[in-house]
Amino acid sequence: MKIYPSLNLQQGQVVSTAWQGDACPPMPMDLVEQLLDGGATRLALVDVDAAMGRGNNRELIGQILHRCRTRDRKVCVQVAGGIRSSDQAQFFIDQGATWLVVGTILHKSPMVSEQLMARFPSFLTAAIDARGGMVHRAGWTDATSQSALDLALRAKAYGFRRLIFVDIPKDPTADPDFQTAQDLAAATGLPLLMGGSLTAPHHLEAVYSKPGLKGALVDALMFYQNPRLLAFLQATCA
Repeated sequence: MKIYPSLNLQQGQVVSTAWQGDACPPMPMDLVEQLLDGGATRLALVDVDAAMGRGNNRELIGQILHRCRTRDRKVCVQVAGGIRSSDQAQFFIDQGATWLVVGTILHKSPMVSEQLMARFPSFLTAAIDARGGMVHRAGWTDATSQSALDLALRAKAYGFRRLIFVDIPKDPTADPDFQTAQDLAAATGLPLLMGGSLTAPHHLEAVYSKPGLKGALVDALMFYQNPRLLAFLQATCA
């Protein structure tokens, strides 16, 4: 099982539903340093502003990628949020990103999806953002009538070799939708990662017992609040 601490970046800050307490969350670079010092070999970065079409955190993501490149071991970094053109994709690849995640363009701009796949097939991952099995897009703000399964099969038809199921919780106390994740993995036969609703330590433990899951995107602030969870991250990136 591959565990990815996920940093949701908005206006230069880390935002999260998992953060508890009155104190402010740590600055992004401080959180990255703690994760790397704790043995993390994988990170997931999500540009929330770019996903919602309200600016971007490109410079900050570039700084994080540069910091990861200077470590004494390989660190694989996945970048998501608003990647809707070849120029944007090329920028992050040049900065050292290992994987790029695309979501909204899968159903909003099929031609762009095909263009990206033609240029960057080994870098691309398709994101299926869904609540209750139905797809949402544009930073979770736009509900659609398309099922997660239909979009996953379309992504496979485009040539994507890796999927992420981003489970949008119905409320902060809802259990993760592991059933949809397992259904997508079984139907497509592709490596599947799950994220979105994994916001508690027991969610992190539960993913190990779910057939079909190859990895999990887990809120990075969980590891800041509970450093004992860093033990889940100490595995070579490959």
